[in-house]
Amino acid sequence: MAVIEWKKFLIPYEQAVEELKVKFKSIRREYRRKNENSPIEFVTGRVKELSSILEKANKFSIPLNRIEYELEDIAGIRVMCQFVDDIYKVVNLIRQRKDMQILYEKDYITDVKASGYRSYHIIIKYPVNMADGVKEILAEFQIRTLAMNFWATVEHSLNYKYKHQIPDEIRRKLKSSADAAFKLDQDMLEIKDEIMDAQKLFEVKSSLVSDIMNNVFTLLSAGRNKEAANYRNQLNKLISEGETYELTKLLEATEKSINMYK
Repeated sequence: MAVIEWKKFLIPYEQAVEELKVKFKSIRREYRRKNENSPIEFVTGRVKELSSILEKANKFSIPLNRIEYELEDIAGIRVMCQFVDDIYKVVNLIRQRKDMQILYEKDYITDVKASGYRSYHIIIKYPVNMADGVKEILAEFQIRTLAMNFWATVEHSLNYKYKHQIPDEIRRKLKSSADAAFKLDQDMLEIKDEIMDAQKLFEVKSSLVSDIMNNVFTLLSAGRNKEAANYRNQLNKLISEGETYELTKLLEATEKSINMYK
C-alpha cells in the first residue's frame, strides 16, 4: 500500500472547512441585512488532528486506504443556534443547498443518546475545487444550541480524561445536567418572542447610539466643540434609560446641526 502523504491528504478538508464557514457566516449576515432573526448564532469549523484520525480509524477497523471514504468527520462544521427550533431551520437551509449532497442525517435531539447528548448531525459530500481538479470529500455538520454545546464540550473533555470510561457517579451527573440544559432550552423557546424583541430593541438602540456618536465626532472635527459637548451630554443621559424615540430625536438634531453648516 502506498504511503499516505498526510499533509497533502488534508488540504482539501482544510479548504472545505474554510469555504463552508464563509458560506454559513454569509447566511447569518444576509438575515441581519434584511433585519430578520438569523437561526445561525455563530459558526466554527475544524479539521481532525492526524492523531485523532488514526485513533478513530483503528477503533472502527478502517484501513488507511479507506479513511477518506469511511471516516465522515475529518472535516467538521459546527453551527450554533439560540433556540431549538432554529436547529431545524438550519437543517432545512442545508437540505435546500445545491453545492453539497446530503448522505444521511442523525437527529440526536429527538432520539437522545443514553449519555444525554443532543445535537443534529448531517453527513455531506462536498466538492472542493483543487488545482488538479475537483476532489469530493465527506464532512459533518453538527447543529446545536449553545446549552447543548456547553454540555457536549464538557462531556468530550471528560471522555478524553477517562478514556471513554467515565465513572458512574460522574456519568449520572452528566445525564442530569444534560436534561437540565435541555429544560433551559425549552424554557427559552417558550419566551422566544420576548427575547427576540429585546435583542432587536438592543440592536436598534446600539445603531442609534453609534450614529449619534459619529455625528458628534463630525461636529468636533469641524471645530464646533460646544455643540458636540452638548449632544454628548444628552446622549450620556439617554444611553441607559432613554427610549428609542428619544434617541431618534437626538440623532435627527445632530444631523440637522451638521446640515446647517454644509
